[in-house]
Amino acid sequence: MRSYDPDQRKILSAVAHAACLVSWAWVPLLVPIAILLLSEDPIVKDNAKQSLNFQINIIIYSVIFFFLSFLLIGIPLLFLVGIVSFVMPIFAIVSVATKPDRPYRYPFVFRFF
Repeated sequence: MRSYDPDQRKILSAVAHAACLVSWAWVPLLVPIAILLLSEDPIVKDNAKQSLNFQINIIIYSVIFFFLSFLLIGIPLLFLVGIVSFVMPIFAIVSVATKPDRPYRYPFVFRFF
């Protein structure tokens, strides 16, 4: 069994989750994809997949709640998505920094990858 550098594992896993905090352009999607393609560490790959799944879910929920905002119910839901999209990656970063041998799994997220 191959041994992976724990410091590199922490950094790459944290960067994959931290990309979700950058809310402009395609950075939240491209960073985890790049890490997924370039890393050989299975834990880092799993963290990148989880980050990618989370970001895709946030985009889907944002689009749905945007259309619901015309019925006024979507406005508080959009606010909730904004809070969740900021807080959950912070929990993920703390988790991968304290437990680098376990991938972080976002709760209530549909898993595409």
